[in-house]
Amino acid sequence: MYDYIIVGGGSAGCVLAARLSENDAQVLLLESGPKDTNRYIHMPVGFAFLTSGPLTWGYETTPLRHANNRTVVYPQARVLGGGSSINAEIYTRGCPEDYDSWAADHGCKGWASKNLQPYFVKSEGNMRLGGAEHGVDGPLTVSDNVPNVMSQAYVQGCMDIGMPFNADFNSGNQVGAGFYQTTTRGGRRCSAALAYLEPVKKRKNLTVKTDVSVLRVLIEKGRANGVEVAENGQLRKFEAGGEVIVTAGAIGSPKLLMLSGVGPAKHLKEKDISVIHDLTGVGQNFHDHFSTDVTWALNGPHSYDKYKKLRWKLAAGAEYLLFKSGPVASNIVEAGAFWWGNKKEEKTPDLQFHFLAGAGVEKGVSDVPGGNGATCNSYYTRPKSRGSVTLRSNNPADAPLIDPNSFAEPYDLERHIEAIKITQEVGRSRSMRRFVSTEHFPGANCKTKQEYVEMSRASARSSYHPVGTCKMGGMRDEMAVVDPQCRVRGIDGLRVCDSSIMPRVVSSNTNAPTIAMAEKAADLIRGNR
Repeated sequence: MYDYIIVGGGSAGCVLAARLSENDAQVLLLESGPKDTNRYIHMPVGFAFLTSGPLTWGYETTPLRHANNRTVVYPQARVLGGGSSINAEIYTRGCPEDYDSWAADHGCKGWASKNLQPYFVKSEGNMRLGGAEHGVDGPLTVSDNVPNVMSQAYVQGCMDIGMPFNADFNSGNQVGAGFYQTTTRGGRRCSAALAYLEPVKKRKNLTVKTDVSVLRVLIEKGRANGVEVAENGQLRKFEAGGEVIVTAGAIGSPKLLMLSGVGPAKHLKEKDISVIHDLTGVGQNFHDHFSTDVTWALNGPHSYDKYKKLRWKLAAGAEYLLFKSGPVASNIVEAGAFWWGNKKEEKTPDLQFHFLAGAGVEKGVSDVPGGNGATCNSYYTRPKSRGSVTLRSNNPADAPLIDPNSFAEPYDLERHIEAIKITQEVGRSRSMRRFVSTEHFPGANCKTKQEYVEMSRASARSSYHPVGTCKMGGMRDEMAVVDPQCRVRGIDGLRVCDSSIMPRVVSSNTNAPTIAMAEKAADLIRGNR
């Protein structure tokens, strides 16, 4: 019997396994995917090869009603370390106002920015920045890239059109353009598995199992007391004397709760699942950042695209093997910005930009004529549209129905288009014009409002920041799945702690916030014990 069973070896699961096993508690961490041994995981540039394939679930969305009824690829990690093992390694936290809104507007007492800031600091081991805003000795190493000339030109181009330079997006002020810090260490990815699990893997009270599929949480008389799993083709049960903690992500966590009989009663009955607890909000409030990629053809081999040629690829490989530096040590997404659209309606920027010193890097983004290109994707950071994650059937092997319902709110689409136009303006700036031959997409033919609308509906995709499907909230929030202690309402001994509990997505990438949230949850759980 274990004191804690943690379901999901992603960013949050790795943190919780390490922290909860610091004392004498017996901890079991279960991950459905394999160990993080794939070589591309550990090379920062390798994320480009990991958004599809055996280390993901192979999900697609349902037809997007407000985006030409397209189905789009929806990468979700299935490997130890979760998203932190396959993402682009960008370290951003969001605005303090994001978390203050959780507390003030959503009833998440104890989750304001002042409450979470100590956990960002605790988790972080920053190689450049210090002071009250940054940790220097935390397990998660945060460091700088050596930026490519195109990344430098992009930041200068943002300054050309009026944005200030920002040397630290995580200072509490995201305004402006600059270079992203990344979760990398010595030229290698620093995933949550490497940061949190690797140093403690010999603890006798910590058991980590990979390639184990959790089929359901076992609940008896209103209390979670274990899990049923499939391991090596056999059904097994693991008992929890303390708590079961679900950290399977914004897609996996609601799926597991519903398969376990916790969720909207009507939906569960439709799927022939016995209702243990009618909890309306499970799988609802689903939202994500939805982005479009602007690409440019360059007038020479200025970006990392030149390393697609064999001789340059061999040179880059040799540099990395010898010195752990060069293109392979870059996450490619070296620069970015936070800014406002035409309507400066909010105190903090509501648009985010990621610049990639290459084209065709991410799945679904094509190469450019001539082979040398650059890319910038952008999105509205606070989407109003809400979708759902529901069950396809009562078979745990079946993928869930993933419906982000993006662009359901016209306001989201308007802001999305504003971000694209700002990106195009940067591409025409003095600094970028030195290197840009033509704007490849959307190109000069996209001029009218309707053309921008049609282009966005036809091209937008996920930015891999799904949240909200097990939202946290106060007692008066009827859609809240967990309370501010991360406890599932109506079930004892069961918690959820991952990006699914965010009531509203943060105004940035989501990995660093998820890790900080898990750090806080570990203290809540240990305090309860």
